[in-house]
Amino acid sequence: MDIIFLNFVVPFLYSKNYFKVVIIISTNEKFVKKYFFFDIDGTLSTGFPEPYVPESTRRTLEKLEENGHFLAIATGRSHAKAVELLDELGFDNMVSDGGNGITINRELLHIEPLNKENCIALLKEADSRNIPWGISIDNSKTRYTRNDDFVNVTEDVYMETIVDPDLDIEKIDTYYKLYIACKPEEDDTLVALKNLPFVRFHDAYLFVEPDDKSVGIKAVMDHFGAPYKDVVVFGDQKNDLKMFRDEWTSIAMGNAIDELKEKADFVTKNADDDGIEYACKHFGWID
Repeated sequence: MDIIFLNFVVPFLYSKNYFKVVIIISTNEKFVKKYFFFDIDGTLSTGFPEPYVPESTRRTLEKLEENGHFLAIATGRSHAKAVELLDELGFDNMVSDGGNGITINRELLHIEPLNKENCIALLKEADSRNIPWGISIDNSKTRYTRNDDFVNVTEDVYMETIVDPDLDIEKIDTYYKLYIACKPEEDDTLVALKNLPFVRFHDAYLFVEPDDKSVGIKAVMDHFGAPYKDVVVFGDQKNDLKMFRDEWTSIAMGNAIDELKEKADFVTKNADDDGIEYACKHFGWID
């Protein structure tokens, strides 16, 4: 603790005697617990095709935790795909499924599925146009489809695809993600797609999935009864835009897209140039 000692002499009232007064003033501000939420690719990790977490980032995460702060991943990945990263990255808490999944102390509390009626409408429209599709209907690393068309068209190995010719989309209770193998120029022509959140990572197909990580972040804060103003988010890409909000502190990596930097409260260095450590030192969250 930084302490300032102020010494001065004060006379007794109506007396010739004096006594010494020492006032101690602490220069430390009251500790405020922050709740950190980190995107993964391009933020916590960097490098292609073999991503890695910089040593400075691992060191910073340890210091933040030692200082009493809350740490969590914030990812668009499904819980099933992301849970294995908790050990690898050293986290116990996570916002997954694009904001619809909540994990606290390694316990999955909830995953909110997509709107069932809107999903069925999109799949029927895709069928009418002979557009192949796959669906995630549970918290697993597998997706389902009716025939081999989706795999043949996309040549995708992101996750295991199970072919079930008897798959009845009307009888499925939960839809977590859809994978629509349309071309980028077809995105705007799918009428039912306008009622669902989606993102495109490559030309082969698009992901229909939750895209607002702030929903999950607010759910975590509500779980702890903590104020939103104590949230700190780090991100770099388009799917981080919705979690950059005025209610809290938003930090863009130096390698982030320009649109995200414009929304950020602070732009730090690149992920591979000690960006997370640099920002945390800048704000005084670590020494």
